[in-house]
Amino acid sequence: MTRSTDTAGTEALEPPRHDTPEGGGSPRALGIVITLCLGGLVASLMQTLIIPVQPELPLLLDTTISNASWVITATLLGGAVAMPIAGRLGDMYGKQRVILASSILLVIGSLICAIGDGLLPMLIGRAVQGLSMGFIPVGISLMREVTPPRLTSMAVAAMSATLGVGGAIGLPLSAWVAQTWDWRALFWGSAALALIITVLVIVVVPNIADQAGGKLDVIGAIGLAVGLCSVLIAISKGKDWGWLSGTTIGFVVVGVIILGLWGLFELRHSDPLVDLRASTKPAVLLTNFAAIAIGFGMMAQAIVVPMMLQVPESVGGFGQTIMETGLWMAPGGIMMMLFAPVSGTLINTLGAKLTLAIGASVLGIGYLTAFFLMNAPWQLAVASIIASAGVGIGYAAMPTLIMGAVPMTEAGAAVGLNGLMRAVGTTLSSAIMAVVLAASTISLGAGHEVPTHSAFRWCFLIGALAAFVGVAITMLIPRVKQSTEEQVLG
Repeated sequence: MTRSTDTAGTEALEPPRHDTPEGGGSPRALGIVITLCLGGLVASLMQTLIIPVQPELPLLLDTTISNASWVITATLLGGAVAMPIAGRLGDMYGKQRVILASSILLVIGSLICAIGDGLLPMLIGRAVQGLSMGFIPVGISLMREVTPPRLTSMAVAAMSATLGVGGAIGLPLSAWVAQTWDWRALFWGSAALALIITVLVIVVVPNIADQAGGKLDVIGAIGLAVGLCSVLIAISKGKDWGWLSGTTIGFVVVGVIILGLWGLFELRHSDPLVDLRASTKPAVLLTNFAAIAIGFGMMAQAIVVPMMLQVPESVGGFGQTIMETGLWMAPGGIMMMLFAPVSGTLINTLGAKLTLAIGASVLGIGYLTAFFLMNAPWQLAVASIIASAGVGIGYAAMPTLIMGAVPMTEAGAAVGLNGLMRAVGTTLSSAIMAVVLAASTISLGAGHEVPTHSAFRWCFLIGALAAFVGVAITMLIPRVKQSTEEQVLG
């Protein structure tokens, strides 16, 4: 174990880095990084897995359109709840154990969806799949412990990129699977992939002595889950229920009250689920605010561009199928992964703060490109590629900033909270884009309407604004003094 000084000036014991004689060499570290990135990719694939068959879900599950929409919402809620809780569990009991548990949850959730009959098993399975998203923040926080300093930024960048890459390539991949085989093949395939990841985690990822101990704050976990779900459900379902309906307002009010009480409880708890005092450090707080803005910007193009591509030609759209839309979007996902090493290099040379600002700026430029060039599918694809490059650059910098501002024993929980803030941004984006797109529509007859070009243009402008707000917040993040260990090893 190594003794280091955290940003508050206190000493803390940290596990050995894996480039040291007691920790192993770079080849082994590379294998760990590849395994974790593959696991993150498979977990994030679940976010878009069901989208190609979403219009058919009411018939397939023998339910209403409104009830079928919960199949998407269940995964969102599961992921939002899992990230901060999984991060804390990783700090307490060891990150490899939580990563392994997350991959097992993905296997179980996929199998429930594959063999279940009806809406309820599907909702349960999708929620369990969402819980596996804890794999990503815990994997990111483990990177610092298992990689040589020269590879850490690259590794974190690659792992962070899986959040966007999985979602981007998941659409064409799942569309192809659903069209080629039965729709349940999507879940049999995800179960097989998750099982492979589980085996790789057992064989490749070491169970190092990084656990800080402590007791799980069960009340805090329940309070956070209930409060978060209440608010996120209101945001996700507000369009269906009506934004000023009693149900929507009721969920928001109840959620805010519960989260307020949860915050007071956490501040008084000796071993809280989330250290709110550490979270109010300017470096952590502002990075999390930036995460909301950039997460908002990232999700906007993921929603708006595919929808615009699929607008029928009869009303001035491009009339692309789901499969064709996925193929137009796939280069953006690949671009995120290609820019992971670029992000790592920028972090090592310019620092995580400027890298995050550059990423958010490129994301904003991507939206402005779409604002001015939206007359052909290839133009939207170019805009998506630029925006995705920005996401690939910026997403890696956020966990790097967070981990540099907290002790290693709190890294998992802090990165998990940052992941939650990104999820809040994407949820807000989904809701606001839905409102903007519904404000100006063209009727196709039979009660079916599609957004106008003006509505899409407004969405691109709002996405650009969110990205540049992220830039402004990022530039306010104060420089954090490196720990003693980082100064020696760096």
